[in-house]
Amino acid sequence: MKVIRKGMWCMLLVMLVAATTPGFAKIFYSKNEAMELAFGKNAQVEQLSLFPDEQEMAKIEQLSRAKLESGLFTFYVGKDQGKILGYAAIETATVRTKPETLMVVLTPDGAVSNIVTLAFHEPPEYQPPERWYEQLKNRLLSEMDFNKGVQGISGATLSTRAGLDKVRKVLAVYQVMIKDKSKN
Repeated sequence: MKVIRKGMWCMLLVMLVAATTPGFAKIFYSKNEAMELAFGKNAQVEQLSLFPDEQEMAKIEQLSRAKLESGLFTFYVGKDQGKILGYAAIETATVRTKPETLMVVLTPDGAVSNIVTLAFHEPPEYQPPERWYEQLKNRLLSEMDFNKGVQGISGATLSTRAGLDKVRKVLAVYQVMIKDKSKN
């Protein structure tokens, strides 16, 4: 009888700890919802898989000032009756210890038109607000830096740095793999 009570107390304690542990994970949009946000309800969305060679990888790393983890990049191309509406990339990276997923939306000519947080698993107070991402719209890749007018957020330094890195990476991949290739 004492063994059962002790086991029940242990189970009750585990349930109590689980119930009071904050659940930070927040998923805001599914992939389909994200594509609708990026291009509108009636757009056709095509997946564009890009495989840069070593030279292109080096150029992307130089432009983005970030080490690349993968040799595969996926852009989603929104179209309406064959006309390109824009490009979107979904990027996930660890902020402190947990992941954040952003969708970076580009105009047909490669300017940042929108940045949407799709998922954020860190505590909510570390999440940059949408208005912070507004300052990144239409900025040149060379201007995507805290030393060049991008304002940081006290208390969310790692989140803003991770967000800025993702945007730079998307812009660099676009420039090397789409824009530069269309010139040839």
